[in-house]
Amino acid sequence: MSSNRHLIKILLISSLLIGASAAIANDAAHSSASQVGVGAQYDTTHVYVAPEDVDKFVASFLGTFGGKSTKQVVATVTPTPSSTTSQLLQTPVGTVSVFGFKTPVPYPFGSERTGYLVTDMDEAIKTAKASGADLLVATFPDPIGLDAVIQWPGGVNMQLYWHTTKPSYAAFETIPENRVYVSPERADVFIRSFLRFSQGKVVSDDAHASGAEIGRSKETYRRIRIESVFGRMTVFVTDGHLPYPYGRELTGYEVQNLQGTLTKAKASGAVVLVDPYTADGRAAALIQFPGGYIAEVHAAAPK
Repeated sequence: MSSNRHLIKILLISSLLIGASAAIANDAAHSSASQVGVGAQYDTTHVYVAPEDVDKFVASFLGTFGGKSTKQVVATVTPTPSSTTSQLLQTPVGTVSVFGFKTPVPYPFGSERTGYLVTDMDEAIKTAKASGADLLVATFPDPIGLDAVIQWPGGVNMQLYWHTTKPSYAAFETIPENRVYVSPERADVFIRSFLRFSQGKVVSDDAHASGAEIGRSKETYRRIRIESVFGRMTVFVTDGHLPYPYGRELTGYEVQNLQGTLTKAKASGAVVLVDPYTADGRAAALIQFPGGYIAEVHAAAPK
């Protein structure tokens, strides 16, 4: 009888050790994964406007949020022949890459919503693939480094950048949010994939968020907020029955004074598409800049 108890004890200890070893191995594998992100201030929203609208868009965007523009250049930023004006708008609340193509835009460019600066392009692509992303456009050179385009489960396209000369940008006053709309069928796999790639975390997952955030005030929907080295992301899980302009906005910008910002926006040529509303502790509105770019703008709601 005692020998049986001794055998059971040995088997139990062995089982615990094996389980602990597996957990340690999993933790080690996770911790050894490379962090390929650089910082939120190096991530940009890609804005495509007609060449004749570029200057108007730039003036309106900077007039609304402040900041400055790099010198406008004409370059080829795709792996196949094309020509576009290109410049970077750096504001305290977000950065925008502006493209005014003088030639037809090669596929799939124009469908990527953001550009993320990475520390190493090969490692970033390896990590993205291992996390479930497809490589839509293989690595190609541009005038200042390397680029690639990836697609996440759910059809979310992003561009990855690597710069030959390491940039140095000031941190944002407030970090913008990448606003991603996905279906219920693909939401969880998208979130798992992006979290693995970014090494980020879910800040909140609300299965009954206010439908006012997507133009359906009498309903609720699922909303997930994520934070990582790449900044903030809000994932909107919907059935796709979205009134205009919801789903068209790529980025949400946090400001200190919403009404003051909207006044600046209108004075600089932007149009308010959705008047201010309050949900989830924020007051928000949607605006459209000259050239067509739509953005969400929000501030902490008055208590």
